[in-house]
Amino acid sequence: MTTKRKASEMLKEPHATPAMVRAMVELGRVEDDCGLRQVAAQPTTGSGPLAKAVRLPVWAEAVRGVPNGVLRSALFGAIKKGPRRYLEHERIASLEGVDIHYTGPRLDQGDLDVWQAVLHLARLQDMGEQCRFTAYAMLKMLGKADTGQNRATLHKRLLRLRANAVEIRQVRFSYIGGLVDEAYKDEETLEYVVVLNPKLRALFERDQWTATDWAVRLELVGHPLAQWLHGFYATHAQPYPMSVEKLHGLCGSEATNLSDWKTKDLRKSLDSVASACEKHGQAFSAEIADDLVCVDRQPSQSQQRHLANKAKQKSAGPRRKAMTSVSDLLKPRK
Repeated sequence: MTTKRKASEMLKEPHATPAMVRAMVELGRVEDDCGLRQVAAQPTTGSGPLAKAVRLPVWAEAVRGVPNGVLRSALFGAIKKGPRRYLEHERIASLEGVDIHYTGPRLDQGDLDVWQAVLHLARLQDMGEQCRFTAYAMLKMLGKADTGQNRATLHKRLLRLRANAVEIRQVRFSYIGGLVDEAYKDEETLEYVVVLNPKLRALFERDQWTATDWAVRLELVGHPLAQWLHGFYATHAQPYPMSVEKLHGLCGSEATNLSDWKTKDLRKSLDSVASACEKHGQAFSAEIADDLVCVDRQPSQSQQRHLANKAKQKSAGPRRKAMTSVSDLLKPRK
C-alpha cells in the first residue's frame, strides 16, 4: 500500500505553490495535513487581473508566524480579563527599533491567539482574498471546546481585531492600517470571512518575523504573562539580561506594585514557560538576579543559522584586515 504524500511536505518544495498543492488535495492525491481545505480561494482584490499577488511567508504547521514588533511590545498586552480601556492614537511600549501607535480597545493575549490563527490560515492564499473558516474549525485550532460561550468570545475577539488602527514601524519597514481589513460572518454558509491588507506583508520581511511554537503557546493559555514572555523571548536568538522594570513596561502589565509583580507574577510565569518548553523538548531557563532577568533558551533552526553566519562574519573580519595588499608584495625588499 502506497502512503500519500503530505501537503506540508510538498509546500516546502521550491516550485510548489499553495494553489497547486490544494488542487492535489482536492484530487485526493495528497494528504491534507495543514488545513488547506479550510481555506476558500476567492478572487484577488486589487486594481485588476494584473494586480500582483502578495503572500505571507509559508511556515510549518506546528508554528505561527508573527512580526517581531508585535511580540516585542505591549500591543497584545499581558492583561487580565475585564473591562478594556480604549486608546486613542496612544504610543505602545516597545523594544528599541520598534515604534507603535494604536487606536482601539486594548488587546490581550487571547486576541493574539486568534490573530495568529488567522495569519496561519491566510498564509496559504493571496493577501486581500477572503479567508473563510467556521467557528468550530477556529475553536479547534485554538484548543477550545465548541461551546456557546467560546463562540461568543471568538466573535468579540474578531470584532476587536477589526475595530482598530495601528501604525507599526520595525527597523525600516512600516505598516499603517487595521490588524484585519474586514471581518464578518456569512449568514448563508455560517462561515467567518476575514480579509488581510496586502500591505501588512511589509512586517514579514526577512528577519522581521518569528515562528513561535504553537504547542508550547497552547500549554500557556490562561496565563497571559507566560504567553507574552514565551513570544517575546522567541524573537531573541541570544536573549540579553533585561531589567524587571523594563519587562513590566514592555508586556503592558497593569500591576501597580513592581516588587509583588516580580516575586509573584514574573517568577511564576517564567517557570511556566520553562515547564511548557521542557514538555515539548525545548530548552528554556530563567534566573532573576537582583533586578535583572537572565534567560537562556534553545534558538530555532533559522536563529542558529543566523548566529552561525554572524560568528563566521566576525571571525572573517580580522583575517581580512591582516591580509597583505598587492602593492606591498611588489615593493622591493630592503
